[in-house]
Amino acid sequence: MTSFLILAFLILAAGVIAVPLATRFGLGSVLGYLLAGMAISPLLAAGNVDVEALQVFAEFGVVMMLFIIGLEMEPQRLWAMRGKLLGLGGGQVLLTTLALMGIALLDGNPWQTALAIGMVLALSSTAIIVQTLTEKNLMKSEGGEASFSVLLVQDVAVIPILALLPLLAMPELYGAGAAHGGEGGHGGIDLTASMPVWLAALCRLAAVAVVIGIGIFAVRPLFRYIAAANLRELFTAAALGVVIGIALLMSLVGLSPALGAFVAGVVLATSEYRHELESDINPFKGLLLGLFFITVGAGIDFVLASQMWQSVLFWAAVTISAKFAVLFAVGWFYGLRRQALWLFALSLPQAGEFAFVLISFAVANAVFGQAQADLLLLVVALTMLATPLLFIFYDKGVARFYCKGQEREPDAIDEENPVIIAGRGRVGGIVDRMLQLAGYSTTVIDYDSAQLEIVRKFGFRTYFGDATRPDLLVSAGIENAKLLVVALDEREQIDKLVKHVIQNYPDVHITARAIDRNHVYDLWAFGCRDIIRETYDSSLRIGRSAYEALGMNREQAQAATDAFEKNDRAAMPEVASLYRVGVPFHENEELMARVRELREEWDPILREQMDEILNREK
Repeated sequence: MTSFLILAFLILAAGVIAVPLATRFGLGSVLGYLLAGMAISPLLAAGNVDVEALQVFAEFGVVMMLFIIGLEMEPQRLWAMRGKLLGLGGGQVLLTTLALMGIALLDGNPWQTALAIGMVLALSSTAIIVQTLTEKNLMKSEGGEASFSVLLVQDVAVIPILALLPLLAMPELYGAGAAHGGEGGHGGIDLTASMPVWLAALCRLAAVAVVIGIGIFAVRPLFRYIAAANLRELFTAAALGVVIGIALLMSLVGLSPALGAFVAGVVLATSEYRHELESDINPFKGLLLGLFFITVGAGIDFVLASQMWQSVLFWAAVTISAKFAVLFAVGWFYGLRRQALWLFALSLPQAGEFAFVLISFAVANAVFGQAQADLLLLVVALTMLATPLLFIFYDKGVARFYCKGQEREPDAIDEENPVIIAGRGRVGGIVDRMLQLAGYSTTVIDYDSAQLEIVRKFGFRTYFGDATRPDLLVSAGIENAKLLVVALDEREQIDKLVKHVIQNYPDVHITARAIDRNHVYDLWAFGCRDIIRETYDSSLRIGRSAYEALGMNREQAQAATDAFEKNDRAAMPEVASLYRVGVPFHENEELMARVRELREEWDPILREQMDEILNREK
């Protein structure tokens, strides 16, 4: 027990110390975890810790990560990505395998070994890329979605690679391969290993169908049953049980557990329990992913690397260069341009965590010897270690180059008006026109230089600058302003500006744009009392049109809409008083209980009002 506690404390302390330092210097959390692992590597070796076994356990964080990604990706969106999945993903895997195989042949390897090297190094790191893209809010960008589509295809490609590797066996290596384990690097049981190919394929298709069936028919009744007990820990246990069970089923039929978890997540993306599942699994995912990155750093054999450093550097450079070239070409062919293309090409040149499994599997099946495996393991680790540096290059070089128009100095504001509008986009532009036509003078500040050049051609005066900067607000006359309209797009920017003005200029009336209902509660907690949800009024208008389409006349439809809005607005302050900043809406039990009470109290009253409105013309 003591040794376990020492190990746990050592790993946690290394992560807690290294990651904040790395993020503070702009290196990202992934590189922080890798450096933490490298730092404690001698201590783990002195304690005879089995880093590989620890890494197998930590890889379950990748499974959880794919499950959560699936929860955020509805089937319709996945279907819309089919072109990227087949074209970008398939093209990258095939062309990268061939390119690296050719280089391995030139290096004097037999064609079987060269093909195996190409397949092993063609795959990229799902854990590192998804974690980094999520941290940088690039996951839903054009380049981020393209990268994710390739990672999905690579997870699927592991299956045919595992099937093909035994066919590349070298007879002279059979004895050495057997000496390094007979389970093919899986460390588990594959029930389809001894089956005919057609039967194994049927079993795998059946397993996928079972996962889909579980998501559609079993999970909802299970969670309804557990929710009745009103014990949060049971819900967490059930969420973990679902993911572990699906991963186990996939492993038993020789499929990727991460792929199975992703499929299950997609099936559950429309479930009412989606957010609950995500919030329960997220903490475990984060800890296990951090542990995985630490084990990668700790698994680097520096003694062996010092002996063959030239070969390691050569193959790491070759891998990154060849994959970058292929990714750039494939991305260009499929329409990626500018920073999206660079993000795509710089995200995926590393080798991935599945390479560790494939290398062990290849050794066990006599595809190449242990010396070749040791070299490849170091190459994989080094390319993974280099990935955060590629992202730094993207952030500091590529992104700044393409956004250099945004880096100009803010305009000098030479007027003071009673109204300041922060943001001139879809919202701020309309507000500005309405106020000016009513005779009010406004000062509009926006940070999108391209948009500013367009509106200035129409004769609208807008100042370039970041409205959240205190000095710019002062120059705009915030001290004497009567009204600040916050019409920015980014939630973080809205919060920053609202909090600053409320704390320093309490006499200024703030009308703030809110992204959603939860954002309304955040702004209310900051002290803002004039909050407009950006989609609220349009939603009410759609509802009014729906009433008319179902037979109400215009007066009835408007009266029904007004009744709903009055009820909703009356409930908002009471619910907002129970809201706690930083606590997800669905995890605040007191708030959720009050919402249910309000519905029980007010829904019958509102229904009576609706009936009265419907009977007015009868």
